[in-house]
Amino acid sequence: MNDSVLPSIVSTHWLAARLDQVEVRVLDASWYLPSTGRDGRAEFLAGHIPGARYFDLDEVSDDRTSLPHMLPTATRFAVQVGALGVENDSTVVVYDGSGANLSAARAWWMFRAFGHERVAVLDGGSKKWMAEGRPTETGIPRVEPAVFTAKLHPGIVRTMDDVADALRSGSAQIVDMRSRGRFEGTDAEPRAGLPSGHMPGAMNLPYGTLVAPDGTLLPPDELRQRIAGAGIRFDRPIIGSCGSGVSACALLLALDTLGVEGATLYDGSWTEWVTKGGAIQTR
Repeated sequence: MNDSVLPSIVSTHWLAARLDQVEVRVLDASWYLPSTGRDGRAEFLAGHIPGARYFDLDEVSDDRTSLPHMLPTATRFAVQVGALGVENDSTVVVYDGSGANLSAARAWWMFRAFGHERVAVLDGGSKKWMAEGRPTETGIPRVEPAVFTAKLHPGIVRTMDDVADALRSGSAQIVDMRSRGRFEGTDAEPRAGLPSGHMPGAMNLPYGTLVAPDGTLLPPDELRQRIAGAGIRFDRPIIGSCGSGVSACALLLALDTLGVEGATLYDGSWTEWVTKGGAIQTR
């Protein structure tokens, strides 16, 4: 492949021109909130980008905890993505069908967390791909398993204690990417039994506000304005949070495209915070 540097976001045109290159691995990471009634795997089987494999966030996760799709061990991640035919020299392109980088950004972040730099998100996802009339296929593709080696970058994942300390000391900005209603406590959480609201001192920036109507990431200047408009400073540490560590990665992806370094993720996010007795504020 001639691309010496892979950007974090690639266009449908970029991918279409490279689909037949042997080192390219396309992963459908579609996952949806429980309240939507959508099934990412079923939608994948019904139609996906040619050659894509299904990256199941619930399977590629830590099976030792009851918290949803927490980051797995490096060994488990390596086995799971190796089974999808991904090697360490693969160029990985991930997408989802949400039109807002709901889960593709999470898969992108996981690869980055485990040291794989040649990974990008398809701008606009499968919705844009299909809207442009590009080819799709159905069913389960034939995959030749590969060997993948993973090593977790230290400090990229933040714990509940880290977040509590940051909220007390002001050492980092906690940015909650859930919807405004869930953040303010006026709308119910999609997971039964969880109260809505937010961590005292957190800021809100719904993940869907970072994309244009066609699902593509906002232009850099507009993206900067949108993030800064939520009160977020680019010169201070940022910890992303959401319901369960998925949509918060949309912020990390956006920041990466802007050249903002050092943003981290509270992987347990709101689900862990409330189940373990964290303070809750509404409005």
